[in-house]
Amino acid sequence: MTILFDPIGINGMTLANRLVRSATWEGMADGDGRPNSALIDFYRRLAQGGVGLIITGFAYVRKDGKQLPGKMGFDRDEFGAEYRAMTDAVHNEGGKIAVQLVHAGGQVEWQAGRPETVAPSAVEAAQFPQKPNALTIEAIADITDRFAAAARRAKAWGFDAVQLHGAHGYLINQFLSPLTNRRDDQYGGSDLNRSRFALEVYHAVRDMVGPDFPVMIKLNAADNIEGGLTLDRALVAAQMLSEAGIDAIEVSSGTPASKGNSPARIKINRPEKEAYNVELARAVQEVVKCPVMAVGGFRSFEVAEKAVKTGIGCVSMSRPLIREPDLPRRWRSGDLSPAACISCNGCFKPGMEGGIYCIAAEKEKYKQ
Repeated sequence: MTILFDPIGINGMTLANRLVRSATWEGMADGDGRPNSALIDFYRRLAQGGVGLIITGFAYVRKDGKQLPGKMGFDRDEFGAEYRAMTDAVHNEGGKIAVQLVHAGGQVEWQAGRPETVAPSAVEAAQFPQKPNALTIEAIADITDRFAAAARRAKAWGFDAVQLHGAHGYLINQFLSPLTNRRDDQYGGSDLNRSRFALEVYHAVRDMVGPDFPVMIKLNAADNIEGGLTLDRALVAAQMLSEAGIDAIEVSSGTPASKGNSPARIKINRPEKEAYNVELARAVQEVVKCPVMAVGGFRSFEVAEKAVKTGIGCVSMSRPLIREPDLPRRWRSGDLSPAACISCNGCFKPGMEGGIYCIAAEKEKYKQ
């Protein structure tokens, strides 16, 4: 057996292996954010595929933080039965599931009849569809409380952990970035102040769920955009979160405005193009006490195995598991051929009928 299939513990949650399904918008929830039977079956299938931990697609904690259609909502109590059915479906297959909690901030496109778009500062940025309104201190406190309330629901509904989305240009990342955070109060102006919102969200969530429930974060170690978050600043935030007690950090990079260095890069067609965030993850691992996960372009068993052998706690994948949800089980059985994913990004198209799926695989079916 290889180290990739060794178990790992994260604050009392034991994963059967080091493979993580990284959070992926699935576009399959009902219009009000309620999960339906198709979405529950989607996660059941992932659990059957043998991945150590499923992290759900990002779920909004407040309505003005909803970015895409079909996005899951964690902003109300009445969805409990449906989410409990989701966690039961995963657990019945022997899997573990965490929900990723998010407020999309300035990356939400304003539409008539929807709440106004908000961000740390009222600035124009390439990643923003329009200039957002600056959050007031009172609104920051309210969003912080909404994260905590969402985490309470997650624990009550049977999720094994929560993950805060602090990457890819969303609200926590917007506070960390000098490009989108121009505040001159306690939330801006220094690395410490720009990290304050992330830490306050973490502490509010921790106070709500208690010390024995895993709380993780997905963190950009670099925004890969001029004026954005850089590794040295990200390490400050990572170290502070570690000292505060965060249970795991998933390291990513990039924003929608990062062009060729976006979170989901295309044409990952040979091993040297894989694992494009692994060195950033190693840098984070050097300054924190918790396990670190690396996401970004893993396609080959050998590359994933090497990452874990050289100190990364877990390897996270997104697109490969859209095409092959049973990839972990295939690798474990001894078929170590690379993932079939061709990194075309055809799976990420809002408005796709029926939710996310591998367009390349569908095209191949029609050719046969």
